Amino acid sequence: MNAYDPSAIEAKWQAHWAQERTFRTPNPGDVDFDASKPKYYVLDMFPYPSGSGLHVGHPMGYIGSDIVSRRKRMEGYNVLHPMGYDAFGLPAEQYAITTGRHPEETTRENIETYRRQLQSIGLSYDWDRELATCDVDYYRWTQWIFTRLYDRGLAYQTEVPVWWCEELKTVLANEEVIDGKSERGGHPCVRRPLRQWMLKITAYADRLIDDLDLVDWPESVKTMQREWIGRSEGAEIDFQIEGHGGDALRVYTTRPDTLYGATFMVIAPEHPLVERIASDEQREAVAAYARAAAAKSDLQRSELAKDKTGVDTGACAINPIYEEGDPRRRVPIFVGDYVLMSYGTGAIMCVPGHDERDWEFAKTFDLPIVAVVRAEDSPVPPADVPPAECRAGEGITCNSPLWDGLPVAEAKARAIDLLEARGAGTRKVNYRLRDWLFSRQRYWGEPFPVLHLEDGRHVRVPDEALPVELPDMEDFKPSEDGSAPLARATDWVHATEPLSGAAALRDTDTMPGWAGSCWYYLRFMDPQCSTAPLSPEAEDYWGNVDLYIGGTEHAVLHLLYARFWHKVLFDEGVVKTKEPFQRLFNQGMLTAFAYKDSTGRLVSADEVDLSGEKPRAMTSGEELEEVIAKMSKSLKNVVNPDDVCAEYGVDAFRLYEMFMGPLSDSKPWNPRDVPGSRRFLDRFWRLFVDLDGSDPLRSGLESNEEVEPAGEVLVVERALNQCLKRVDDSFQGFKFNTAVAGFMEFVNVASKKGLNGSQADRLVRAVAPFAPHMAEELWSRMGREGSVAHAEWPAVDERYLEADEYEMPVQILGKVRAKVMVPRSASREQMEAAALGAVSDKLEGKTVVKTIVVPGRLVNFVAK
Repeated sequence: MNAYDPSAIEAKWQAHWAQERTFRTPNPGDVDFDASKPKYYVLDMFPYPSGSGLHVGHPMGYIGSDIVSRRKRMEGYNVLHPMGYDAFGLPAEQYAITTGRHPEETTRENIETYRRQLQSIGLSYDWDRELATCDVDYYRWTQWIFTRLYDRGLAYQTEVPVWWCEELKTVLANEEVIDGKSERGGHPCVRRPLRQWMLKITAYADRLIDDLDLVDWPESVKTMQREWIGRSEGAEIDFQIEGHGGDALRVYTTRPDTLYGATFMVIAPEHPLVERIASDEQREAVAAYARAAAAKSDLQRSELAKDKTGVDTGACAINPIYEEGDPRRRVPIFVGDYVLMSYGTGAIMCVPGHDERDWEFAKTFDLPIVAVVRAEDSPVPPADVPPAECRAGEGITCNSPLWDGLPVAEAKARAIDLLEARGAGTRKVNYRLRDWLFSRQRYWGEPFPVLHLEDGRHVRVPDEALPVELPDMEDFKPSEDGSAPLARATDWVHATEPLSGAAALRDTDTMPGWAGSCWYYLRFMDPQCSTAPLSPEAEDYWGNVDLYIGGTEHAVLHLLYARFWHKVLFDEGVVKTKEPFQRLFNQGMLTAFAYKDSTGRLVSADEVDLSGEKPRAMTSGEELEEVIAKMSKSLKNVVNPDDVCAEYGVDAFRLYEMFMGPLSDSKPWNPRDVPGSRRFLDRFWRLFVDLDGSDPLRSGLESNEEVEPAGEVLVVERALNQCLKRVDDSFQGFKFNTAVAGFMEFVNVASKKGLNGSQADRLVRAVAPFAPHMAEELWSRMGREGSVAHAEWPAVDERYLEADEYEMPVQILGKVRAKVMVPRSASREQMEAAALGAVSDKLEGKTVVKTIVVPGRLVNFVAK
């Protein structure tokens, strides 16, 4: 039988690719390395290998990057397209605790599942470069990079207020806490001071902003990074606290020109001066408010839409711009949770006339509001009458005696000059970005290569003593008292400082899951290098990543952290590029259908009857509303790619994922549409193979001889080149759905008119990145040598993109009455003759007084 059998074909060619190492990429220094070829580095954001394996949403970006990689190989590039696993971190450890097994064991099992699934989808990764961040040979170099951060003073320990999760027994980063609960598990979290490792990412803030101009990234992602870093220019101003000697509140403001409008101050609940300045009458209320604030996340506290809360401390500050004796000098100090200690100085001067948050706070607590900036064409508002609304933005200063009437920019400069002259303030550039909390009190992570000495000092482990291996522990669960599990590995903890021989203790915290993912793209360039993170020769050739594909959920943190480490390695001379990822593309999310009943409750997919026209609840028969939702285990709408591939074939799965829409769009998985991709592949197969015959290929398709097309062959040639053009164009915006549509349209034409060997050859090469298994099988049956993966990409012949004939409108008195096919080379006389023949019946009994011929476009008859 010659029927299309994807299971046999796909298994055959996946085994062939593995045996022949078809997608292995040589490195500089390898005997088969061809330095004359240009390079192209395509990288997927590598996955965390969860216990549940892949669902159909995960491979969408992987298939897109694979299509690009396969085409680039066919265009003659050395393509680096690797895969690995982000295997350390809290999720893997929690999964191990839940299953009662060691994280090393569960993580390795999960990696096996991921590898099997990724290989089964036909992804053309160079599996010789596979890595996991928990590999000792990998995290040795993660520790090596940390020592460079340490040597440069970019890694330090300090006591900071951090999120502590009692249930998870660990510190969590701000981004891991949502509404005061852990992102994983929803456990309550509280703020508590702990001594932690920090990375001084703030030292690179300007470069992290400025170098965004060097990369081809979505502007939305660049904006998110700039806003996260939050660079601003303004002034630091000291407000002396009345009755508290030399104590002063230092604030940072970008608008020193509004100092005359500062009518109160708000400080963060965790500000070190809170307890000292609170009056006896307000002390208890202030303390209670601070305790409540400790249970809130930074996002909850800074959210602009919520009601502003606060408590009067009973203390007052002195506004330094007013002269002594002026009653407006005294401004009350409140404690408010919308002020964060982690941003600026933890205290703000409040100008309710020109800041929405301050306006809301002033209205809530009945505080004075003064307008000190007006629009250019507006009159000066009275200082003693509160404005009707808050006015933010630029304008002309008013009610500000020392810079009255100046534009805001000039007033800012004037205000800072005066503050500096009085010793009350100074110019300052500030950043929203905070140093990176880099400690975790957990087991499953990279140990810090640091030794603590008896005199209180700490030193880093010498390079020759790396790696500091994670000890094997049977009991790796978090400690009840919050201490790190590694502290219980006493034989491991007690060490000797190599240089002095002095007794030392190893650091018992581990690095966060972010650590290994900060530099994995570099290790992929040279994963076998034993003397450095990568060899200079590999870095010289591969440079940075040409195309990085991943979801927008990593738009800030992962990308920011990786850029930071890359710049440190640039300063170390390890890399020569300023940025790690030259082009970034964000694929959309794959959602799924879910079902909602009349009460709004989401119904599990296994409780829904889909046999009729409308979905119905199996138990009640109630008609359900079909909605779009994220795939989740609770809704039982998660689709396993293994099941889809087993039923329809891998190539059908790949084509459907691309056919759903542009790669950047989010879209729902619709199981009803998957069979259409399989039916298309069946039709494609029949172009090449006679199902009723015994020959492996239709006669004549084995020949690649080019012939001058004419007649039906010419029609197919034009259709093929139009298809190839659509395929080429689809790569511009990763709109591979249009490429698949182009293939479908061409198969419609070729199914009716047939195709010759040359056309068959080009078609198979063009479809190879999209349906690689079928393409390999047909390529082999056509007698071609080598893998189609390394064949030349088919070129579009522009001569066949424009048809010899076109459909010409024929008008009578300006209205189209007929259309007729005419040659593009037709003369005016030929056009007129063809037009007359098309509308002769409509001109009977009329006299043509004028004929208008527009060459190449239309003919219009003016008739009476």
